[in-house]
Amino acid sequence: MSTVFETQLSSLPLLHRGKVRENFAVGDDKMLIVASDRLSAFDVILDQPIPEKGMVLTQMAQFWFDILHDVVPNHLTGIKPEDVLTAEEAKLVRGRAMVVKKLKPLPIEAVVRGYIIGSGWKDYQATGAVCGIKLPAGLQMAAKLDAPIFTPATKAAVGEHDENIDFDTMCQTIGRDLAEQVRSVSIALYTKASDYAARQGIIIADTKFEFGLDEAGRLTLMDEVLTADSSRFWPADQYQVGMSPPSYDKQFVRDYLESVPGWNKKAPAPKLPQDIIDKTAAKYRQAYEALTGRVWLG
Repeated sequence: MSTVFETQLSSLPLLHRGKVRENFAVGDDKMLIVASDRLSAFDVILDQPIPEKGMVLTQMAQFWFDILHDVVPNHLTGIKPEDVLTAEEAKLVRGRAMVVKKLKPLPIEAVVRGYIIGSGWKDYQATGAVCGIKLPAGLQMAAKLDAPIFTPATKAAVGEHDENIDFDTMCQTIGRDLAEQVRSVSIALYTKASDYAARQGIIIADTKFEFGLDEAGRLTLMDEVLTADSSRFWPADQYQVGMSPPSYDKQFVRDYLESVPGWNKKAPAPKLPQDIIDKTAAKYRQAYEALTGRVWLG
């Protein structure tokens, strides 16, 4: 299996190295985004990669960009990585790279929740609301909401935690007109994706979108979209209200790390056993196959 922990390219200048992705400049108005196999848990980047994870994330995102292209423009250019790289470098990033438009990113995470779980569940237990949105009393963990809710968050730097914010705070950050557009588009994206996933036997409990503005000021969907890193996918046949269903993501890693005595959720993270790495890699592949209906070929 292909494994890439960090991408080094000589033909393009590095713009940014994030938790998982590296961005390289392609001229003045485009970027090459490469998804590595790095994995972060509790906002700590682990030393051990998850084989083929970056390939799964990239190909799943491309799948969703195609399905959702009529809802909002996205950052894809149609240019292939091999068109901007040497043959050797193109082989290095095969299946895990996209050439995209360079945008002005919005400084918020556009989170949509169809079910009450995770940080939303914690907020609801404490206040009866999520991001200022009052919810009915007596909801159980993992309950389906009457309608999807938009619950924005700050976009944290590496090593820091995103923080849930209310809609008014988002309006103060990016302006009310743009905030309302982001909210409307995000719910439309989630609704279309959820309807599709339901036909595949998958529940999308929640997800986060990222947006930027192009040169004309148009709202544009960017980064990853509806991957196992940015979403909670639950198998519909194992869903049950009142408990956290099994999910197609890095929960094996989270559970293991939380079981390690004395770890304070700061770097360096404990070393992962091989079986945890293997199970996590398998979960990412299963998510791809379940949602796309395609056999994972790498």
